[in-house]
Amino acid sequence: MFLNLDKKRPDRVAVIDDAGDALTYGDICGFGKEFSQILPERTLIFILARNRVGSLLGYTASLSNRIVPLVLSANTERSLLEHLLAVYRPAYLWVPQEKRGEFAFEKVYENRGYALLKTGAGTVPMHEDLALLLPTSGSTGSPKLVRHSYRNIEANAMNVSYFFRITPEDRAMGILPMHYTMGLSVIASHLVSGARVLLCDKSMMDKNFWRMLKEERATSFTGVPYSYEILNKLRFFSMELPDLRVITQGGGKLDEDLFRACVDYAERFDKRFVPTYGQTEGTARMAYLEPEMAKYKPGSIGKAEPNGRLSIVTADGTETFEGEVEGEMVYRGENVTLGYATSVDDLMKGDENGGVLHTGDIARRDADGYYYIVGRMKRFLKIFGLRIGLDEIEHLVRSSFDTDCLCGGTDELLTVRVTNAALVDGVRDFIMEKTGLYHKNFEVVAVDKIERNEAGKAILK
Repeated sequence: MFLNLDKKRPDRVAVIDDAGDALTYGDICGFGKEFSQILPERTLIFILARNRVGSLLGYTASLSNRIVPLVLSANTERSLLEHLLAVYRPAYLWVPQEKRGEFAFEKVYENRGYALLKTGAGTVPMHEDLALLLPTSGSTGSPKLVRHSYRNIEANAMNVSYFFRITPEDRAMGILPMHYTMGLSVIASHLVSGARVLLCDKSMMDKNFWRMLKEERATSFTGVPYSYEILNKLRFFSMELPDLRVITQGGGKLDEDLFRACVDYAERFDKRFVPTYGQTEGTARMAYLEPEMAKYKPGSIGKAEPNGRLSIVTADGTETFEGEVEGEMVYRGENVTLGYATSVDDLMKGDENGGVLHTGDIARRDADGYYYIVGRMKRFLKIFGLRIGLDEIEHLVRSSFDTDCLCGGTDELLTVRVTNAALVDGVRDFIMEKTGLYHKNFEVVAVDKIERNEAGKAILK
């Protein structure tokens, strides 16, 4: 069974969610067998995920039975979801019961607060290695997906389990959403270890999040930079929390002050702070900084995870594996995904990457072999862990408003330039709705004109 779930003690609790619903490893395996009777053939399914046991069951049962899931947020805007349905034509949907009435499809099964809906679409051809699909661009509705293999997921789960030293006694606070690659990484690495996942669908501002963290005695917490901004405001760094042993971060570069706050917190309360680096294309995690090195290498993403390898390609095209240098960071490992899909026909493609991922990130490697992200080659930002495609935002704005548009900015602030001043407020509300970004994380400004070269490419001044 996937992640060797059937090799774990069947009476051991595997998952608890914030509604109090619990699953043992035996429950997960039993559900997987039941699911195989309802869906006996390999097919494509969309999972509208929440951090609930029903959502997780659909995910583990699909992978265990070679059914290929596309994991999406349960709150995906309907028009964006309809677009993906039209492009990929899944045979089934696994949706929360409260959303059942939004679809005209036939319900064929229900369990643990979720319903299985049959769309009437036929089974689409898929490559035998294809295991999982995840979107590349948050909630902007791009049909571009990342294609994961079974080996990608298992290799990353085992690697993460190793460098975090996860044991069956660990209890991970699963606050990151399941449709987010690192959320799935937390789940897979703990299930493969026979540990327990505490699925929380609440905001960290919600008292139930803190109740769960304390009452279920969470031993680890994984967050993105925005998570730590919130925790800082909630005075987390003064909380002892004796059961919590590990805090870890991914999803973008952590502010230098917050990085040092995490280091200081770990030292004062005898915990481990483990910064990590990853991308969806690398099955979430590709590098980590050893906790004992965090105080000496502030801001570093560390070195490659076990069984992986990092290198840098300099501006002249030379690839180097050691020594002080700056350039595009490249990763090699079994967790490098198969490639992308932009249409249903792409689901038949095999491995296009060959275990090599050009990350698009500009990195500096120091004399000790530690890596630091210093910039990006590609046109996307990571804002509190959400990847924002600048080209996609520009397309959305131009297709919805009578204005030209140009996006830029940093991982702290997306800047959207429009040429129609009367539309500034409307565009701001539109972007908040489409991306889920908070108003403080982006700005919309009016400009007289967006300069373009002969090829039509915008010139950002």
